[in-house]
Amino acid sequence: MSAIEKPWPEEIKVDKVARTLSVLFSDGKRFVLPAELLRVESPSAEVQGHSPSEKKLVSGRMHVGIIGVEPVGNYAVKLVFDDLHDSGIYSWDYLYALGEQQDAIWANYLAELDSAGLSRDPALSPAPAPKPGGCGSGKAAGSCGCS
Repeated sequence: MSAIEKPWPEEIKVDKVARTLSVLFSDGKRFVLPAELLRVESPSAEVQGHSPSEKKLVSGRMHVGIIGVEPVGNYAVKLVFDDLHDSGIYSWDYLYALGEQQDAIWANYLAELDSAGLSRDPALSPAPAPKPGGCGSGKAAGSCGCS
């Protein structure tokens, strides 16, 4: 691999029991990323906002799992979590960066939770506010069967 080639994913596996996503890249590096980390660091606008100052601190996702992995072109995957979050598009570069910086990102996340008085445990964290439009799905009120 030349210096200008970016590592390319060669294998992506979800372990539903361990709640992890394993990604093997073409440079031989394998990253095992916890679903919780992937969820709280989702590249979605819902989590990241539209600027660094808008980033949301997501708590209560200790037990979140991955229920789907969908390809997005040949540059990314969309992950579907069992809390129904599915709006993040995880580029290969983003997954690689999360893998390489996992320990620092995780430590920062735990410190932010502590500073905000929040927890990874959903029983100890406030429920998220529903999205405008009803029932937290981002759809029009009633479109999911709620009234």
